[in-house]
Amino acid sequence: MARKILVALALALSFAAPAAAQTNEPVPVFEVDTHWPVLPNNWSLGFVAKVAVDSHDNVWLIHRPRTVAAGKTAAPPVIVFDKNGKFVRAWGGEAAGYDWPDAEHNVFVDGHDNVYISGSSPSGQSKTRNSDDMIIKFTADGKFIKQFGGRTVSKGSNDPASVNKPGDIYVWPKTNELFIADGYGNRRVMVLDATTFAFKRMWAAFGKPPTDDAGSGGVGPSGGPDPVPPRPATPAPKPVLDTEGPGSDRFDSPVHGVMVSNDGIVYVADRSNRRVQLFTPDGKYLTQMFLNRGGPAPGSVSGLAFSPDAAQKYLYLSDYGNSHIAVVDRKSLTVLYQFGQRGAEPGNFQGIHHIAADSKGNLYAAEVAPGGRAQRFILKGMSKTLPANALTSSQLGAQLGPTP
Repeated sequence: MARKILVALALALSFAAPAAAQTNEPVPVFEVDTHWPVLPNNWSLGFVAKVAVDSHDNVWLIHRPRTVAAGKTAAPPVIVFDKNGKFVRAWGGEAAGYDWPDAEHNVFVDGHDNVYISGSSPSGQSKTRNSDDMIIKFTADGKFIKQFGGRTVSKGSNDPASVNKPGDIYVWPKTNELFIADGYGNRRVMVLDATTFAFKRMWAAFGKPPTDDAGSGGVGPSGGPDPVPPRPATPAPKPVLDTEGPGSDRFDSPVHGVMVSNDGIVYVADRSNRRVQLFTPDGKYLTQMFLNRGGPAPGSVSGLAFSPDAAQKYLYLSDYGNSHIAVVDRKSLTVLYQFGQRGAEPGNFQGIHHIAADSKGNLYAAEVAPGGRAQRFILKGMSKTLPANALTSSQLGAQLGPTP
């Protein structure tokens, strides 16, 4: 009888143990803030495509006002909160002198408080079939400065004069260079001078020259919009995914995230290939890691953030397809644990798209369709054991989220 009890207990513990690697070092623990954000004027958010944190710890959101439900008042596309969560300002939208995106997708604020905006039309619930092939630059209060590219002008993945529905934008302060994950249409990383928008260089997966096709491996080209996924009565069949070897020899669509670490490593989120590739700032390939390579969703890593310590010990990854945030040891690229599941409850996700971290280590998440919200996760401290919201192995394999 005692032996049966011990066997049962061992089985129970095996199912409860997190699938992420155990660590002897403390890990950061997060708790959702159910009171953030608070919008003024009875405004509502549509699908929130991007969240960014500036050098003052102000939190910036860009959302898609046209996706706000009928009868509600849509907030302006760009919304800013201070470090205490108080509303600061909102602006954006169409005006003379520049091409505002038909599908808002990215906002980034550099160390000089310049704001960079880009879009993803004709994906992301866009209002037209025009292509958002531009990046526009503003002051912090929305005064237009400069535009790169234009509407429906891209000539493909080797075009130095425009982007094609970029997935992410980031200015590296060390060199004042604008790194672009380009994107939903193109399949490359592109680098510009952040002041002049002069072209500097470009590369594709494994540091190869860019091409416009998806190449081999993965699950093939997916592209298209960030959809409102169906909610079938029965689970969707598990897709056939590559789970061994180096993966596709090229970026798939979308090339969705890019950041540069303090020690000069470029991290690129190749969402449909379920991986992050690492490069030097000149485009030399270093290594890669996969996130939830076996699914169940055919796309995973979409957004990137670093912990705020000087060494940037932790890399945080948003998994769009499976509705998780992964906590990763940045040096070893080991997944320490993951949290969040597909659901509308606070702390869970429906279409988690991009993430950001502030100087205190708090995390912010932007959700597109069907979530349509932003969430803040407060850093509660460090723990020598995995936190209560760390996902178990069964939870990590149970839910099939939206496909890219």
